[in-house]
Amino acid sequence: MSLRYSISQSESDVQTPVIPASTYRLQLTPAFPFAAAEAAVPYLASLGVSHLHLSPVLEAVPGSAHGYDVTDHGRVREELGGERGLRALAAAARERGLALVLDIVPNHMAVPSPLRLNRPLWEVLREGPGSPYARWFDIDWEAGGGQVLLPVLAEPDEPFGVDAAAGVLRCGEREFPLRAGTSGLPLPELLAAQWYRPAWWREARTSLNYRRFFTISDLIGVRVEDPAVFAATHAKVLELVRDGVAAGLRIDHVDGLADPGEYLRRLRTAAGAGCWVVVEKILARAERLPSAWPVAGTTGYDALHRVDGVFTDTAGASRLGRAYAESTGTPPWEETASSAAREVLTGDLAAELATLERRAGPDLAPGVRELLIASPVYRDYPGGPGPDARTLERAAARAGTAAVDGVRDLLLRDPAFAARFAQTSAALRAKSLEDRAFYRWAPLLSATEVGGEPGAPAVSAAEFHAYCAERERDWPASGTVLSTHDTKRSADVRARIAALSQAPGAMDGAARGGPDPQLAWVARQSALGLGDVPERGPRLAAALLKAAREAGLRTSWTDPDEAYEAGIAALVPRDPVELPPSLAEAARANVLGMTLLHLAMPGVPEVYQGSEYEFRALVDPDNRRPAAFPREPLAALDAGTSPRTLAEEKLALTTALLRLRRARPAVFTGYAPLAAHGPASDHCLAFTRPGGLVAVATRLSHRLAEAGGWRDTALPLPPGPWLPAHGPAPSAPYEGEVPLARLLAAGPVVALVRAG
Repeated sequence: MSLRYSISQSESDVQTPVIPASTYRLQLTPAFPFAAAEAAVPYLASLGVSHLHLSPVLEAVPGSAHGYDVTDHGRVREELGGERGLRALAAAARERGLALVLDIVPNHMAVPSPLRLNRPLWEVLREGPGSPYARWFDIDWEAGGGQVLLPVLAEPDEPFGVDAAAGVLRCGEREFPLRAGTSGLPLPELLAAQWYRPAWWREARTSLNYRRFFTISDLIGVRVEDPAVFAATHAKVLELVRDGVAAGLRIDHVDGLADPGEYLRRLRTAAGAGCWVVVEKILARAERLPSAWPVAGTTGYDALHRVDGVFTDTAGASRLGRAYAESTGTPPWEETASSAAREVLTGDLAAELATLERRAGPDLAPGVRELLIASPVYRDYPGGPGPDARTLERAAARAGTAAVDGVRDLLLRDPAFAARFAQTSAALRAKSLEDRAFYRWAPLLSATEVGGEPGAPAVSAAEFHAYCAERERDWPASGTVLSTHDTKRSADVRARIAALSQAPGAMDGAARGGPDPQLAWVARQSALGLGDVPERGPRLAAALLKAAREAGLRTSWTDPDEAYEAGIAALVPRDPVELPPSLAEAARANVLGMTLLHLAMPGVPEVYQGSEYEFRALVDPDNRRPAAFPREPLAALDAGTSPRTLAEEKLALTTALLRLRRARPAVFTGYAPLAAHGPASDHCLAFTRPGGLVAVATRLSHRLAEAGGWRDTALPLPPGPWLPAHGPAPSAPYEGEVPLARLLAAGPVVALVRAG
């Protein structure tokens, strides 16, 4: 077998495009620093990607495994190799024709231990609202009686000591800065005189008076809407862009910002028109990215939902939903989601809710609460239409029309209130859906993914085509993803689980026996999705423990039930659980089909580290395990060896399309559906990129086999001779109307390129 479109010229001769042909995400850690990424550059260049997408590179909490807990915006992280290491990586990448995309975190900074690692925060705690750094942070001084609540104590009555010479207050190993002139006061007066109040961590839920990232009090909100704060926190990143070290930026959690549109306009002005910028934005199914945002698009979770959904069987998903509800007693999806939202808002986000209710006043407080719960999207934006009629109606049904109308008017006339309302709404959606309801409503785990819609997970071919046509028209350079550091299950695990929608009977009896039928169901699907992998047992047990705590039904992160949790490991099957042969073949079709659509559809595809090969991973930290680069299998494929496993099939398909994207980007322009004719036409998902590509995938292959296969179903191809992008060449190019049994004789998918 040969891989066509291999990189025959020196990678250094390839001009790096302004818009990436594709990106490859690398998770940098102290164990995988810049030097390790640099060592992987030759392999990644041979794979065919054009850009390396790096997890956050600025100074972070020591030992951080992710880098989103930034402590210093002015320095590149020393544990990764510092700025010298980053610039060396950029130079090595440039020599191979690659460029870098940086993941930046404008929304928040760490509240680290030790606190002095975050110098701006340390100065605010020492000098109070008069500090030059006070404008950096979203702190409600009035709500705290002039003090910032610091919920960092493990116990409510920990003892304090004063070190006057060092100018610090100590509590165990923690140090806090002393306000000038207070070191000689008796301890009670000294504590009351500080600009902060160290508190038991449980007080954060009700008394926190600074904006945080979701419900994580160790991450404090940053006011990048202030031009001076923007300038200070972005100076290093913009220097790296100007110096050519970075060619693109990924904006983390853009919905946390007071005015995302204004922030992005300021960033675009500073970074220049040539910098590729995408935002991490979770869009509801019918929601669209604001057209005025000066970005290339999103990071791609909206594409993930469509790709996953088109390989999900509608009838089977519904049957699984009924079986799950009957077996576990879980309410329907809409009720589960609404209940989780109310629970999170009045519990985990009680402090944020109290802030809004205090600003709105007691008469409007019920309207604040119900509008937040009723919202179908993460948030609204300044200048936008605000809550739609259905949202207002749902909220008014519980809070009354007067309260809801009053809040709507307040949102229109008070920009500060509207910003905080929107920021709280985004946190609520993330925590109540992604981190609670998705763990409670689990009929088909492949559907409980970031950006997904578990209540209606299936996507028709027509909807998929409409989405792609719209994306090509409006956001052709937007990102697409299947696996990320945040997905709860990697694409290959989801592909295996999605096959169950074609044979829902495989889950019969999954919730019987044991004290927790809900988690037993989750365990069964998780085991089927993961299959036989290294360290299977401990990895499954860890994922199930996290699922139970996130669901919050029997245990939780803040109030763990140790007796219940001790029994979770018993739900892990002693031996690997594999799909029946017929469903294993359906899973193969899903894996290859999802890969093909991801790499051929409009947008800029991102390959998560190691996922060019078969990549089975569960929720973090499992999905952030050290990357394994399949160098030897790729070398064998390049030498002419035919794929022998699904992993090698996936690698061959991925590499062929990545190389084609990089060598001939004009091929991936335009979009038009292709319709098959015949009794099995619904099982063929095909489209053309008029620049010179045809993609054909088999959908719902198990149902197809049960119905008798392709029979005389055929696919009319666009004019011109066509050849496969990889694999053995046919005796003659394909032209005209081709029987699908012939076109897909070698496998469930094929990518064709126009010959000549």
